Amino acid sequence: MNMQDTYEKALEGREIPVLILDHRWHQLFEYLEKTPEIERLSESLNRLLQQQGKMTTQSRDIRALKKKLMKDIVTLADEMEKSPGNKKKEKEMADLKRLLLECNDKLEDYRDDLHVIPEKISRLNHELMLATMQLCYGAMQENTDIIEELVDKLAQMRMEIKKNEVIKEEMLEANQKLYGYMHHIFGASVMEIFDLKYNPTDRKLTGKGKPEE
Repeated sequence: MNMQDTYEKALEGREIPVLILDHRWHQLFEYLEKTPEIERLSESLNRLLQQQGKMTTQSRDIRALKKKLMKDIVTLADEMEKSPGNKKKEKEMADLKRLLLECNDKLEDYRDDLHVIPEKISRLNHELMLATMQLCYGAMQENTDIIEELVDKLAQMRMEIKKNEVIKEEMLEANQKLYGYMHHIFGASVMEIFDLKYNPTDRKLTGKGKPEE
């Protein structure tokens, strides 16, 4: 099973939120750079959402207009009963009915589109989720490889530090023995002449290898 099939299986039966509306999805790209595919899918998804929002708003406005037209038609019909043969009112009625038919046609178009758009949004969102998973998995794999390299380097550094600690201790011990031997043989006065008044048991070495005062 390839990774694409693995991602598909992981998404089975899951309800995925619209990613571009999820702030946590956007936060991913504080750490990652969007691929061209993710850019393309998110832009297409954004256009569909805008289209859906516009159609929903327009449908609501048309329904409100239709409700007003129907009310006006009822009112006008009552008036025409009281004064039949009024050409002006007949023309007004014809205009109202024409506008009502246009509203119905427009609502029918929007109804079809608003039925299809959610399916398109779901499909694009699914593709965007797969592309995001692929990007995240690739980044995590790359990070894991680097982490493993760093773990190896740190282990080597710790071994080197331990090795140098042993060497340092051995050299300190050697200095103590040399100091004791020279002090015993030559005495303090001779040690001062050779600027060797240094007791390794009393002093620490600086980073430059000189005794700290």
